[in-house]
Amino acid sequence: MWTDEEFERITGPYRRELMTHCYRMLGSVHDAEDLLQEVMLRAWRASGDYDERRASPRTWLYRIATNACLTALEQRGRRALPSGLTGPSDDPHAGPQRRLPEVTWLEPVPDALVDPAALVVSRGGVRLAFVAALQHLPPRQRAVLILREVLAWRASEVAGLLETSVAAVNSALQRARDQLARVAPAEDDMIEPDDPACRDLLDRYVAAFEKADVEALERLLREDAVLEMPPFLSWFAGRETFGDFIRWVCAARGPWRMVRTRANGQPALAAYVDGGDGVFRAHSLQVLTIAGDGVARNVVFGDPGLFAVFSLPPTA
Repeated sequence: MWTDEEFERITGPYRRELMTHCYRMLGSVHDAEDLLQEVMLRAWRASGDYDERRASPRTWLYRIATNACLTALEQRGRRALPSGLTGPSDDPHAGPQRRLPEVTWLEPVPDALVDPAALVVSRGGVRLAFVAALQHLPPRQRAVLILREVLAWRASEVAGLLETSVAAVNSALQRARDQLARVAPAEDDMIEPDDPACRDLLDRYVAAFEKADVEALERLLREDAVLEMPPFLSWFAGRETFGDFIRWVCAARGPWRMVRTRANGQPALAAYVDGGDGVFRAHSLQVLTIAGDGVARNVVFGDPGLFAVFSLPPTA
């Protein structure tokens, strides 16, 4: 068995990419963090049996992590976004409708916890829409697609990890691709967060939101813009409906203060609202998809508990 120093030296460089792998599989930053601890414990206990002639440390750790994820998923339903459960609402003036406590919702992940290589080489592999689409796949198909398409493992390597045949891996990959093509939205024209055009649009979006200038905000939306707000089932599609709902929000609450952050390789905003006493308290986390001509999607996570995960203060 390795010493503590040896274990940290060998496994430490892979922790963030394993965290990212667990997040893709599970769709939850909280579950991924918990499972990563379990993976490290399993690796520590198995370190005495590790044979570098049979597998590299990275392959060995991915085998432990993938199997831990598959075991965990046996007991859990898929994590979802509202748009994956029902059609859009046509009444934005009614406000958000129907919380579904029985649904386990998809969670965003802060860029600070994601493998840096994933943000540079394969940013699309951590984007919120992609992770949401992954949750539609059966767990083993999900694992195959991530290992083959995102991490670029060879079919023989995936077969060895999952203890199956290359033919079975190829078959699972094709089925996963077919399903993903049906449920994943096209995001070919997304603007990256560091692009000056993205930063400029985000600045204008923040200014409009904080001033409750709904007309200015509507001008920043694409015609087909989508707004969804887990844990509420209702969601809205189209610039006019999106804007009408924001108008309702600004009339019902506010003023607002926005703090910029990053989630899933995308621009994000931590929204704080004045409760009437001059104190701006954590309200929700908005993860935006910005395309060539405006905001294409805003997923508003109404869980103030996420602020701690993003190292954000409870007040601003």
